[in-house]
Amino acid sequence: MTLEPDSQEFATQPVPPAYQVDWVRVALISAMVAFSLPTFVTGAEVLLALDNRSALAAVVAGCGMLTVIAALCGTIGTRTHLSSYMLARIAFGSRGAGLVNIAFAVSLLGWFGVNIDLFGGAVLRLADDTLGISLPAWVAELFAGVVMTATTLYGFRAINTLSLVLVPVMMLVTAVLIVTALDQRPLAETLVAAQKSEITFGAAVSSVVGGVIVGAVIMPDITRFIREWRGAVYTALLAYGIVQGVVMTAGGLAADVLNNSDFLDVLIVMGLGWGAFVIVIAGSWVLNSLNLYSTALSVEATLPRVPHTGLILALGAFGTVAAFLNILDYFLTFLFYLAIVFVPVAGVIAVDHFFVRPAAYFGDELARIRSVSPIALIAWLAGSAVALLGAEAVLTLSGIAALDALVVSALGYAVLSRFERRPSPTAESTP
Repeated sequence: MTLEPDSQEFATQPVPPAYQVDWVRVALISAMVAFSLPTFVTGAEVLLALDNRSALAAVVAGCGMLTVIAALCGTIGTRTHLSSYMLARIAFGSRGAGLVNIAFAVSLLGWFGVNIDLFGGAVLRLADDTLGISLPAWVAELFAGVVMTATTLYGFRAINTLSLVLVPVMMLVTAVLIVTALDQRPLAETLVAAQKSEITFGAAVSSVVGGVIVGAVIMPDITRFIREWRGAVYTALLAYGIVQGVVMTAGGLAADVLNNSDFLDVLIVMGLGWGAFVIVIAGSWVLNSLNLYSTALSVEATLPRVPHTGLILALGAFGTVAAFLNILDYFLTFLFYLAIVFVPVAGVIAVDHFFVRPAAYFGDELARIRSVSPIALIAWLAGSAVALLGAEAVLTLSGIAALDALVVSALGYAVLSRFERRPSPTAESTP
């Protein structure tokens, strides 16, 4: 298949049947994101901060929660074939979703720049430690920015093709890492090893969930290309239920054996410097291309007249320049809190789609998107407030901030919607 730049990624309309694919192709993209460096690092941090048996249980619980959220959001994307940002427009209204989508765009573009910065630093260190080569920082960052932007420019098909090639390689690296770690200390010894817990079980689950929750919430961006809704469930199970858990466990076991939280150090000491290069380059490539892809979808859903190609180039250039200037060091805290507000959006959309206004997501109703939904905004703000309070350990209901935010926004919207005046039902039926 020859790839050409896509000028239309169906940012504001359902993906036509001719562009829909089998779930396996989409699942490879989600799986590839799970192989990224932040996932390995999260596993390392959790196993070093909690006794190993509880830490592995926290990884299983967190990945299970992510699987449910990703399956729910992904199923909505597959049923409607709409991006997460169009779904937000339907639930919150064309004007109400403006604030939501801008928050999405700023957060994802910020993380695009942060990941370029991290990519550059990791490549420079690995090149020096393993190859004895010293490079200017801007060379690695410019290379990353150009390659990732170019991949995004070619759209979903390019990201899918890249994942198809890289997933087997990342599976091999992860398998070698697990075997190497178990050779140094068997799993039975790891499970009974004495270790003082520095965090609670709930905090460990929050770390597992919080690190990748944004990807689960915006699953419709890729699952909208799947033909049948069951494919979204299979995608979530593969990416979050299996790959995410295996990758975190691999990173955790390796770090725990060496008692070292610096994951690049762990790989180098274990003689897997080549593996470090693969994880940093391959994982960052797909993850950041997907970040930029979703950023563009967000902006296009809000400003549909902006040219697709020019938008990708401008956003990619902006994120790369931000990495050059190191302004992202002062932006990380802001991005952390901004990412928290993603979670309640999923609760509102899910309740609206499945229970309150299912017909609004299909057929002619798509042309009659309401201007603003005050109750959706209220439910979102309530969920965001709970998430922020949970992140600051001021108020926790379940001990897992992301879960609290999702439940509060969903229940809040369900209750408030009963008091909202709505026009009489249309004759439109849902699939």
